[in-house]
Amino acid sequence: MLVLPDKMPSPYTRVAAVIGDPVSHSLSPSLHNAAFAALGLDWMYVACHVPEGQGAKAVQDMRTLGFKGLSVTMPHKAAVASAVDNLSATAAKLGVVNCVRVEDDRLIGENTDGIGLLNSIRTQMALDVEGLRVVIVGAGGAARSVALTMVENGATVGIYNRTHSSAAQVVEIVGGTSSVVQQNAIRDAELIINATPLGMAPNDPMPFDADLLRDDQSIVDLIYEPAKTTLLKEADSRGLRTLNGLGMLLHQAGEQFRLWTGQQPPIEAMAESVGLTV
Repeated sequence: MLVLPDKMPSPYTRVAAVIGDPVSHSLSPSLHNAAFAALGLDWMYVACHVPEGQGAKAVQDMRTLGFKGLSVTMPHKAAVASAVDNLSATAAKLGVVNCVRVEDDRLIGENTDGIGLLNSIRTQMALDVEGLRVVIVGAGGAARSVALTMVENGATVGIYNRTHSSAAQVVEIVGGTSSVVQQNAIRDAELIINATPLGMAPNDPMPFDADLLRDDQSIVDLIYEPAKTTLLKEADSRGLRTLNGLGMLLHQAGEQFRLWTGQQPPIEAMAESVGLTV
């Protein structure tokens, strides 16, 4: 299934796309088409449903169709990483790609998830992570991306996951000031980031024991639908600073826009397209 923007292309229109399974729920077309319109660029962005197992083929289709940019969401991030011509240093370390750009007819895999969250925290929470004690809950691809960016920007990072071996794999990839921690480490953290899917369904349990929270902490949940997970509601009730994942989505898209076009992203216009105030 192909989801098109409300725009007719010209023969010279540059096309970018997002691939995923599922993809019909994606806000990326709204974000990117708002950016192109704000700067008057003859670009358009479409959503393409690509079934699981077809991510590498989609990269070849990108070459054939002459797409100028590709966003990659689940479950294709690892497959696309193995199908592009080169990887950025970040994408190579993580082994996953969420963005492909074209450089001299070569496809370059990038990962903008971590910097997207970092920019969201900086702008929406006015928080500098340098020197902070951070606990990331979860050990999937998002946890890897976020952990690497936090370490590279001066934070001390603990990875808590119910499966110890999965947390250890994240630490092996990220290195630096990262380490595997137990749940009790949440009590001493200044910033806690939920990178698990717990909270997407109404009856999901909390990703960790809420009694570990204390008054002066900041809580980020990478989930943005629903806008307020059980974790964020609990943190709000305790007067803590909270942030959901919509800002991360916005800012990682902004980084992709910059990589594709070479221009600074019109963040305010992009934010307005998804009902976010920045």
